[in-house]
Amino acid sequence: MNMTRVFQTCALAAAMLVCASPETSARQAAGDTIDSRSVVDEVIWVVGDEPILRSDVETARMQALQEGVRWSGDPDCMIPEQLAVQKLFLNQADIDSVEVTEADISQQVEDRLNYWIQASGSREKLEEYKKQSISQMRDELREVIGNMMRVQEMKKRLVEDVTVLPAEVRRYFKDMPQDSVPFVPTEVEVQILTQTPRVGQDEINRVKGELRDFTDRINKGATSFSTLARLYSEDPESARRGGELDYMGRGLLDPAFANVAFNLTDPKKVSKIVESEFGYHIIQLIDKKGDKVKVRHILLKPKVSDEAIQQSLLRLDSIKGDIVSGKFSFEEGASVISDDKDTRNNHGLMVNVTEEGRTSRFKMQDLPSDVARVVDTLKVGGISAPFEMTTARGKTVCAIVKLKNRVQGHRATVTEDFQELKNIVLEKRRAERLHQWVVGKIKTTYVWVNDRYKNCNFEYQGWIK
Repeated sequence: MNMTRVFQTCALAAAMLVCASPETSARQAAGDTIDSRSVVDEVIWVVGDEPILRSDVETARMQALQEGVRWSGDPDCMIPEQLAVQKLFLNQADIDSVEVTEADISQQVEDRLNYWIQASGSREKLEEYKKQSISQMRDELREVIGNMMRVQEMKKRLVEDVTVLPAEVRRYFKDMPQDSVPFVPTEVEVQILTQTPRVGQDEINRVKGELRDFTDRINKGATSFSTLARLYSEDPESARRGGELDYMGRGLLDPAFANVAFNLTDPKKVSKIVESEFGYHIIQLIDKKGDKVKVRHILLKPKVSDEAIQQSLLRLDSIKGDIVSGKFSFEEGASVISDDKDTRNNHGLMVNVTEEGRTSRFKMQDLPSDVARVVDTLKVGGISAPFEMTTARGKTVCAIVKLKNRVQGHRATVTEDFQELKNIVLEKRRAERLHQWVVGKIKTTYVWVNDRYKNCNFEYQGWIK
């Protein structure tokens, strides 16, 4: 075991303080007196050459409390075991060279920070509660979330070949008591037809004028790109970082944005104005690494006028009238008239992309909130009145929707809900595979556990050797 790594993990406040090692803990168990005031931290488990500290467990406990986690057993035993299992997966991820992208990590970090900010009420209240700046929290989260994502990817690889046959699904649910059969929530199939309100040329000129002014101020040295991004960019996530985006490949960026970003060569220069599906940008190069680029940008979105929105709503009201009178069907209208490129080639049918694949069925909570509110009031075959909504890309559009089908909540049956039931059995088989893998990994890995845990009822066997 690399004891240097064990002791390096203990951040000593002063040279007089010590970190309790496995040997120190052994002395305690033997009855030797150790001055508890001299111990700032303590190694309580070692997995391979990776230590788990008492402070790690306390940090995980506090995080779980903040997020409302409920423990099915003794948290004093469950938390260190979960940390130990994570180290097993991370060790295997190192062996198999499992990596995740910086862009994906950054997205998860920002999602977590935004959740915390909403729960706290404001950025200032969160900083006061955590006694850290947002920047410090972001730095800490990067490693934690990066490790979590690598563990998830490692698990995915370990179970990617697990399959379930239809006969297994039928056997699994054949003799199950009715009240134990999963309940399938109400699901709907929805068609949508959209019209995008036109942005006036004066508004586009205003936005471009602002971006030209920003470029001029940066080039003259009057202010920095980062400062202007924080103050004015309408991409809230990157604005908080001075407009910075992490290293990204072309496939993760809007094509027009990518074409300009990848052609930048001088970090001191500002790009020309770029129009993307999100709005208008100026871009500044930070670094290039292989087939990825790191840039900062400022996004401004032209505002849609109330008059333009009303014109789109009136246009949709007329389209609905033509559909109702039989001039053409909703499907034909969605295929020809709709501005929604994601559904236009599918007769307007919305598609729900899940981990299991693509489906036309949505649970109500999975629909865009603006759409869900309208669909909830419709009967099957009904067409809504025109309404205004904001897309996932932050654009204002107007829409009408048709409720194609509604399947009321019910106890699952193999004939009607085979995919739902198959997913349940598949998850069970995957969990069994992962459990077996962990037990096998424990047998071949050096593990030291403090004696205080020897009476724990662990989920996995073999920790105590």
